[in-house]
Amino acid sequence: MTDSHIPRLAPHEVRDHLKPVIVGGDILAYSYVRELNRAYGIPTCIVLATQDVKMLSASRFTDYRMGVNVHDAESLCAALESIAAELTAADARAVPLILGCDDVHARMISRAKARLQAAGYAVPYIDFELLDTITQKRNFYDICEKLDIPYPKTWYFSCGPDGPEKLPVADFPYPLIAKPSNSAQFQEATIKGWRKIYEIESPEELADVWQSIRTSDYDNELVLQDFIPGGDEAIRTLTTFSDATGDVRVVSGGVVCLQDHDPTALGNPVCIMGQREEAVIENAQKMLRELGYRGFANFDVKYDARDGSFRFFEVNTRCGRNTYYMSLGGVNFTTLIVREFVTGEAIPREEAYRPFVFSVVPPYVLKRSVSDAALLAQCLTTLRKTTDPYVLSYAPDTAAHNLWAKVMYENQIRKFKRFYWDTDGKQLKQGVRE
Repeated sequence: MTDSHIPRLAPHEVRDHLKPVIVGGDILAYSYVRELNRAYGIPTCIVLATQDVKMLSASRFTDYRMGVNVHDAESLCAALESIAAELTAADARAVPLILGCDDVHARMISRAKARLQAAGYAVPYIDFELLDTITQKRNFYDICEKLDIPYPKTWYFSCGPDGPEKLPVADFPYPLIAKPSNSAQFQEATIKGWRKIYEIESPEELADVWQSIRTSDYDNELVLQDFIPGGDEAIRTLTTFSDATGDVRVVSGGVVCLQDHDPTALGNPVCIMGQREEAVIENAQKMLRELGYRGFANFDVKYDARDGSFRFFEVNTRCGRNTYYMSLGGVNFTTLIVREFVTGEAIPREEAYRPFVFSVVPPYVLKRSVSDAALLAQCLTTLRKTTDPYVLSYAPDTAAHNLWAKVMYENQIRKFKRFYWDTDGKQLKQGVRE
């Protein structure tokens, strides 16, 4: 089965015959579940996870399954093939739809795209050659350079056998950002003091970080970048959905009022307020057209007050933990996947910027963490006017689900105390993932 076989279902058949299979147990997993139910009334999504995440396993809308090794590509693919056979045996019209929740699973699903399509899945991911190219940060910045898209000043160093034993640490400006070129591979690596992104304050710290990564099983490149001044409020996020020609059909985005400061999750926005930036949209569209990109893309961008530019950091080739904000902006994000990859319906060109605040933290956290008083006031005002800003709170779901969602919500106070307030906003660098 290939993409050329769509439409596979008529719109009125989606509720009964579309069978979503979600890999992962995070906020995005529930975003899929919630929005597919809200848009189409889909009663059940299969969710594959390694742990019992209560807000998902307690949901009336999930068939929650543990026991599959979702971290091993062959085990995952074999399990997905078995599930597809199970679904089609029960319903000859069934169309399984595979949805992943992180970079690792996006890579696995993309690499196995032909195999999964042969098993009957609709696979809303770009081909692996393109995914592998643009998720390598050196390649991404080469594209930015070619298209005259601003990006941070960047240095690259191989962590493999051909890499240097020591870095010229005295030659760089500080503070400095260090991060892997290949985030998916880095996520699976065993590294002392592992952090998703490293905020480096001195040559000595960079030397220590390089030693821990250079001697680990991560053998791709380490990226060092000039630190762009500004806090979370300078960060922008943009989510796009493109058709098979690379034409952007729907776009939404905003200012990151606050990001997660847990070092294992740094970079994940926990509060986003809708805000349209023409320069960001134009540059993203330019890149996607150049690539012939199809499906969802998420761009991480930061405003550089030194020259007024919006500097592009990376593109995520999938939905993100916060893609629900597109729904808040006026377009249910799951309908785009279904229209493009299942029903073949035309997708109108839209901008999903209806005023919104996406937030997975209590207002108390925002009040204590957002230093820009004007931004905070606007955020809180818009938050009060936003219907369902917290994606995990869903009235039609069970009381048990909504209880666990509330527990996660309130637990953010404890997390921000440990990772932000008690450190005076500095990154916690010890005892994170040893």
